[in-house]
Amino acid sequence: MNAIALLQATGGATGALFQFLPILAIGAVFYFLVIAPANKQRKKQQEMLGSLKKGDRVLTTGGIYGTIQGVEAEVVYLKIAENIKVKVARSAVSGVVTEETES
Repeated sequence: MNAIALLQATGGATGALFQFLPILAIGAVFYFLVIAPANKQRKKQQEMLGSLKKGDRVLTTGGIYGTIQGVEAEVVYLKIAENIKVKVARSAVSGVVTEETES
């Protein structure tokens, strides 16, 4: 007899455990490939939004580059051109632009 036949012959609780093992394995793989990286990315984005300050050059989700002129709890004031300032939601900022990313 092979190992699988022996495990099936024992039946009972051990048989039920071996039936749920593939489901648990799929759940673990799903967690490590999807959920954990998404949580890490969300945490990184929240840290970036929390550290915004006046003078930072940013890119919005709409593709607008601007320089922060003021920061409030949920709002950021961006200067996008000479004498043009816009008020955007803090969550609309997708990233801080550095010299390397701008080129």
